This record gives sequence, C-alpha cells and structure tokens, in this order.
Amino acid sequence: MQIIGTGFGRTGTLSLKTALERLGFGPCHHMVDVFAHPSQIRPWLAAATAREVDWDRLLVGYESCVDGPTSAYWRQLADHYPKAKVILTTRDPERWLASMQRTLFAQRRRIESLPGRAAVLLSTLLGTDLAAFVRMVDTTLDARTFATAADREPERAVKLFQEHTDRVVAAIPAGRLLVFDPADGWGPLCEFLEVPVPGEPYPRVNNSSDFTRSGLGRPLPLLLRRTRRRDSR
Repeated sequence: MQIIGTGFGRTGTLSLKTALERLGFGPCHHMVDVFAHPSQIRPWLAAATAREVDWDRLLVGYESCVDGPTSAYWRQLADHYPKAKVILTTRDPERWLASMQRTLFAQRRRIESLPGRAAVLLSTLLGTDLAAFVRMVDTTLDARTFATAADREPERAVKLFQEHTDRVVAAIPAGRLLVFDPADGWGPLCEFLEVPVPGEPYPRVNNSSDFTRSGLGRPLPLLLRRTRRRDSR
C-alpha cells in the first residue's frame, strides 16, 4: 500500500482515485470497487466486527485506497503501512454538506424510507447483496464517522467534518501528509508524490449529477444480485 486517503466522501475522492491510477499508484480502492465487486461486501462486513483485521488480505491487489470504507480505518491503515503516504482530501465545509445532502445523505433517507426498508427486508429474506451492503456501510463507515444520523443534523455534520480534518493533521506527521483540495489540480499532488505532472487536465468525476446517474445512486442491482465468493477484479 503506497497511498492512504483519509478524506470523507464528496471531497473529490473518485477524482483522486482516477488521478492516482493515472500516476501509477493503482489499482486504487474506493467504495465504487465494493459496489462493482460485491464479493467484497461480506469481508468488509466481517472486518467491522473483527478484533484484528488482515489488511493485506482484505486489500490484496491494491496499491492505494481512498473514500469509504477504508477512510474510516485511516488510523489503523496508517499504522499498518508506515511507509505509505497519506492524503486528506478537503473542500469548503458548507459546499461539502450541500453535496452530501444531494447524494449520500439523500441515499440514506431513501434507504430509511418505507420502500427502502421493505427493499432491505426483502434482500435479507432472499440473501441478496443489498442488505449486506447497507449493513456494511452502517458498520464500517457511518458508525465510525457520523455515529448518528448526521443527515438530519447539518450543523453537527459540518462540525464532524472539521474535527476529522483536525484529527488527521494532528495524527500524521507533516512530511507524510498532504492536505489536498482537488481544485488545486495536479501540482500539489505530483509534488507530494514526486512524480511528473501529466499533460492532461486533472480528472473531475462524480459530481452530484454523476452520482445520481451512477450505480452508487441506484442500489437496485444489489437487491437482485446474490454474491457469495470473492470474484476477480
């Protein structure tokens, strides 16, 4: 593991994944990998309750990681991979909150609605992936970052966002950490990683509209799919 991303979702994590893979630090793990490869769901769910996690096995094949669920375990990963560099993606807290309300928090509200709860119950009865995915997100990400329903407490969500930044900056030595605003583009990232700047624009992917159109915004495939074994990436 060469790079550990500690930033919350909706801070340009998918753009960073794309950028790191472009720079040769891939494959990079992101929540989209769990969605695309649902055989990862149950190992992550098991990791949430394990006393000790075999990170090398759980993240086998990956050279970097950003976004959830790995970002919820940034302390453990930073300790386990002491030579890995750490990147904290950040953005204006109010703009972050607005993006969360349109995407991840909206998705949470849909899951908690009557149709959403019915879909999770049906998935539980059928043994399909949706219920396991919801439990995985609850236990590995939400419980470790927000603890309660932050989508209904915007001021608290912003406070947690800012506190997270402070904790990462306090815990990771300055020479190992890059606090990165994706709006700054390739320059700071490439300087930190000591690689040449590509002759192309920094990737800009997964804005709010992209999220709505993406698989992450449409969990129905997980309701219909039943995965038991780890598939190949």
